[in-house]
Amino acid sequence: MLVYATLSELINSVPPEWPEDLLPEIQAHNRRTAETLVVLDDDPTGTQTVYDVPVLTEWSEETIDAEFRRGTPVFYILTNSRSLTEAETTDLHETLARRLDAVSRQTGRRYTLVNRGDSTLRGHFPAEPAALERGWGQQADAWLLAPFFREGGRLTAHDVHFIAEGETLTSAADTPFARDATFGYRNSDLKAWVEEKTGGEIRADDVVSLSLETIRQGGPDAVANRLKPLKNAQIVVVNALSLRDLEVVVRAMQRLPEKRFIFRTAASWVQAAAGLQTRPLLEKAELVDSENRTGGLTVVGSYVPKTTAQLTNLLASGAVEGVEIAVPKLLSDDFEAEVERVRQVVEAALWDGRDVVAFTSRDLVQTADPTESLRLVNRVSAGLVELVRRLAVRPRYLIAKGGITSSDLAVKGLGVRRALVRGQILPGVPVWQTGTETRFPGLTYVVFPGNVGGEGALREVVLKMKTR
Repeated sequence: MLVYATLSELINSVPPEWPEDLLPEIQAHNRRTAETLVVLDDDPTGTQTVYDVPVLTEWSEETIDAEFRRGTPVFYILTNSRSLTEAETTDLHETLARRLDAVSRQTGRRYTLVNRGDSTLRGHFPAEPAALERGWGQQADAWLLAPFFREGGRLTAHDVHFIAEGETLTSAADTPFARDATFGYRNSDLKAWVEEKTGGEIRADDVVSLSLETIRQGGPDAVANRLKPLKNAQIVVVNALSLRDLEVVVRAMQRLPEKRFIFRTAASWVQAAAGLQTRPLLEKAELVDSENRTGGLTVVGSYVPKTTAQLTNLLASGAVEGVEIAVPKLLSDDFEAEVERVRQVVEAALWDGRDVVAFTSRDLVQTADPTESLRLVNRVSAGLVELVRRLAVRPRYLIAKGGITSSDLAVKGLGVRRALVRGQILPGVPVWQTGTETRFPGLTYVVFPGNVGGEGALREVVLKMKTR
């Protein structure tokens, strides 16, 4: 494995970027073909690079049909599959593939499908792409694996996936994400990672590398020539250090309309494929309902070390009042009593106009069994859902910290069926506006990934949302 001491060393290890601006060509192609980009998102954090885009949390044929007939250029379907078992997500993705193809035929509108996964390599792979192929009833020519995510410092070079914090560079397998109880892994080299995740069914030597040299020196033509001969679900590692690298690959895809690809990517791919310009971060005036005098609520469920550091920083700032939720009680017969205790404290603060953060106790409860670990996570999340569902007061805003937490609070706590992504409050931190069907229509809902931002990021978001 190639090792780099710093981010600068990694960036300087490859030739200069492809010089041409390809965004106008991508946008022109998208307008001409009038295809819909459908993103199957395994948790709500995948909306962290887009804006003015709807998110669906249910996927009946009628709902999908309505988006296709509206001519919606991009929409997300929130599967929240990272909280599902492999069997459950397999059934779901087979169903979605069949349904999307059926609606496409009925409406005459073509679509491109993105299987959005985690930029730190957690999630159901290869189960989800394989299920999509079964749902289609045909094998894709290739699967493109592109976990690059600029805002989170997720970089892929020489087939190795890195995570950057400032100038500090760490191979993905050497981070806490690789020790995930359900989705852990040992390899940062993505070719070896594929072999590991497929149980040796696909060997590392059989994985194709789309190198930075090909992307940056040859441009779309060279990439298209590299991909055109591929067939039989060949897996391709997409190396990328910038959004421009992805745009080169997207433009190459557009030149291969006869090929069928499955895109297993992080959030940055969606921005490139949709041809979206980078938009400035949302300002306080765009976020805060100054007429609402109640307090704002932050709910923290994520356990990753970065979240704990951000929570500690927020509590130390004095910007909010803290209410700890005892996880052992949520996992016991004291579930109801603990939810009710926290609800009363939170409601009193909100009615009084005080901002509050409700957070799960930080002692992580773990088990060696991945299925049991997932059950415990979902039980804790159920407690957070009940807290939000029972609120008798509309908070001025709601921040949800963590992927499963933000999905469950949106769908089960607020009743979101279709939300609008308004943009980002910080790089990689999306803001939704809830729909009319929800408990609190038009609520500013911040989807804060557990693994994004520096130590002061959560405090910065809360301060941006405060009115006094």
